Amino acid sequence: MNPRSVLASAAINIGLAFVTLSLFSVLKKQPSNASVYYARPLSHRRQIPVHSPSSPLRRFLPSVAWVFRAFNVTEAEILDAHGLDALVIIRLFKFGIKLFTVCSLVGLVVLLPVNYGVQEVQNGSSFTMDSLTISNVKIGSNRLWVHFTCLCFISFYGMFLLYKEYNEILIRRIQQIQKLKHRPDQFTVIVREIPLCIQHKARDCCVDHFFSRHYPNTYYSYQMVYKTEDLEELVSQAKSLSKKIEDTRESCMDNNSKSRLPLLGLLHQETSKAALLEEKLQALSHKIHQLRSKDMLQKKELPVAFVTFKSRSGAAAAAHLQQHSHPLLWITELAPEPRDVSWRNMRVSYRVVPLYGLGVVIAASLLTVFFAIPVTAVQGIAKYEKLKKWFPPAMAVQFIPGLSSVVTGFLPSVVLKAFIYIVPFTMFAMAKIAGCIARSKEEIKACNMVFYFLVGNVFFWSVLSGSLLDLIGEFITQPKNIPSHLAGAVSAQADFFVTYILTDGLSGFSLELLQPGMLIWELLKSCVYGSQRERSPYLYSFPYFRIIPLVSLSVLIGIVYAVVAPLLLPFLIVYFCLGYVVFVNQIQDVYETTYETCGQYWPYIHHYILLAIILMQITMIGLFGLKLKPAASISTIPLIMFTLMFNEYCKMRFLPSFHHYSLLDAGESDELDEKCGLLELHCKNAMNAYSPPGLRPVNFMASESSSTPLISS
Repeated sequence: MNPRSVLASAAINIGLAFVTLSLFSVLKKQPSNASVYYARPLSHRRQIPVHSPSSPLRRFLPSVAWVFRAFNVTEAEILDAHGLDALVIIRLFKFGIKLFTVCSLVGLVVLLPVNYGVQEVQNGSSFTMDSLTISNVKIGSNRLWVHFTCLCFISFYGMFLLYKEYNEILIRRIQQIQKLKHRPDQFTVIVREIPLCIQHKARDCCVDHFFSRHYPNTYYSYQMVYKTEDLEELVSQAKSLSKKIEDTRESCMDNNSKSRLPLLGLLHQETSKAALLEEKLQALSHKIHQLRSKDMLQKKELPVAFVTFKSRSGAAAAAHLQQHSHPLLWITELAPEPRDVSWRNMRVSYRVVPLYGLGVVIAASLLTVFFAIPVTAVQGIAKYEKLKKWFPPAMAVQFIPGLSSVVTGFLPSVVLKAFIYIVPFTMFAMAKIAGCIARSKEEIKACNMVFYFLVGNVFFWSVLSGSLLDLIGEFITQPKNIPSHLAGAVSAQADFFVTYILTDGLSGFSLELLQPGMLIWELLKSCVYGSQRERSPYLYSFPYFRIIPLVSLSVLIGIVYAVVAPLLLPFLIVYFCLGYVVFVNQIQDVYETTYETCGQYWPYIHHYILLAIILMQITMIGLFGLKLKPAASISTIPLIMFTLMFNEYCKMRFLPSFHHYSLLDAGESDELDEKCGLLELHCKNAMNAYSPPGLRPVNFMASESSSTPLISS
């Protein structure tokens, strides 16, 4: 890829981003789009910015007010309104800005002159991107020690930032847990693989007997889990019928207010329809009451229960102890918060969860292998100069002026982005069937699978397939020169990753703001239901499984190429600055917080970034070796060992606090609650919080004047 292709990609992406962001700033001002761009404030019945009707033209002019608003949002505001998980995403973008700002200074001031000033352009050949990479340095040159010094600096600076971030996130996690001390999960333990009581042919009596005997001073109550899919379906039908009855009543009241004879027949029909729907609702109510009886529920009992304790320290102690000599009986762990529970996976036996996980890993591996085909095709497009030698019809592209630059610069990254768009959703669907008991664990599992998919396909296979196309001619004509050209081939992929960062950042983040899918959906609803109907905003949770792996991949690309091709780094600063503004806006106005893990995503982000640092060091060992500088390669090995030791230290220092709730913190919170007289209240709230969805109290009104619920617990 030549510089013109990179410039073409930059021009197209900047143009698309400018148009998309301008369109977004205009559409966000329109009141009809409030359900799309202000979904979260509307759902919480908060006031949204209203544009004065005295200047209607301002509603149709692009503005950057949303950018300044995003920069004015503080971390404390995000933490209070959205939780620590949302703040972790913002801290990830800030981490990228801090890291690549310093790396860009080092790369542009130190490495770029060293790379470009070593060799002169020979035989009148045109300038290429390789002139700015490490491949332009002579074999055996002592200037490679400059690259080694920069490698050490970037490695240590990256580890310093990682340690600082890990420590700050841990402090905020402890503070957030203390702030949310009323949450039921701090008092509750989930128990799995409960044995059957032979005498009563049930498990609930076994739970009460076991914990009353072994935890007499701290045990409080329990809630069994049942197979309630049929109950949930009936309750859903009852809610739908109740909504239809409500709509029919409103229609009757509207028609009744209009004193026109032609409407009397329609009014009678709607009244009869409402009476019929109420009869169906009464029948459903009776059926639900029957299925909720104790005898019926006992038949649907699962070997899972939520056990509530009188104190947080009692729950923490029970969660961390092995309850039985048989390790596959009475398995306990701290319960996820009620809204985080994955009820559909409660039926999955703990003993077969590893098989489910193995099946998901195999499926994800097959998907990764399958996607190697389109990635290879993308690299074929990017390596147009080499491809046209092996596929002559591709030469037709060069007859249209400027088209080859667009094809090789912009098209490959767009095609790759289109292919990998569906991957996070596919991986998330796989993670849902892996047997995780919490939705947050499903998303974390999906994050891991998506990240390693992207590293395997987008990074490794892009490099390997691109290098293969680049070197195949040399392999045939001059096989002895393969080692001397391999470093150039690897570093030559930097221009492709520049276009990938531009497409993912400028175009990708712009489309994230615009929400074209939701706009089209709202337009279709308007056409179907009409503008008269009040449109409630459609809320969906923050897609951690999609954002974290993609942003972490960009961090990995930047770190690996920080020494190899420093020209890539300024593009990453733009990427993370734009991403910061975009996702502050999305977190504030669009996405809803559906659960709070108190920062449990950060250890995985830390792992991804540390993996990138190690990968950078391994890559430089290979490049130093190919540049015939074995001393630099050998000197890099202690750096890798230090990085691995740093990783192990972070695991010992920080990771346990993210996986466990310490007795010290639990005891301090218990003491504060006892002084305030809130401990018993929080305990009672925890006892009622883990009712299965089909058993939760639901009230439906049979008629407008009736105060007796058709369905109640």
